[in-house]
Amino acid sequence: MFDVASKLAGAQIVLATSCDDRYPPENIIDGSDETFWPTTGLFPQEFVLTFGSMMEIKRINLACYNVKRIIFEKSEAPEPLKFEPLTERVLEKTDRTLQHEEFSIPGGTHIMHLRVLIESGYDHFVSMHKLSIDGNALHG
Repeated sequence: MFDVASKLAGAQIVLATSCDDRYPPENIIDGSDETFWPTTGLFPQEFVLTFGSMMEIKRINLACYNVKRIIFEKSEAPEPLKFEPLTERVLEKTDRTLQHEEFSIPGGTHIMHLRVLIESGYDHFVSMHKLSIDGNALHG
């Protein structure tokens, strides 16, 4: 398994609900906790990650700040449409440190697109620092 959500693996952010040229949404998948994508202060916020090919994923790892409720949805369609629930969670508030969360996907799942919905935050602004996903490309 390897990080199928990285730019090096061919993944890309194809939609984000807010954007600041100084902090682009691509910072989420650049492999660093130091860079980030901030939201505009309204909820919900979302971004969509498209993989380079169909993947089988086992685990999602996330580093973020001030995120309260987060929802992950998946799509196997060629275009980022027809999303269905994957997993969701209410995250615990941290005191001025990043929230590091792991979401296991029992048995794995096939996925072409991942929609990440930030339903609410502990403050008006939240930031997504790093998303990595353990998985493998499907051949076939």
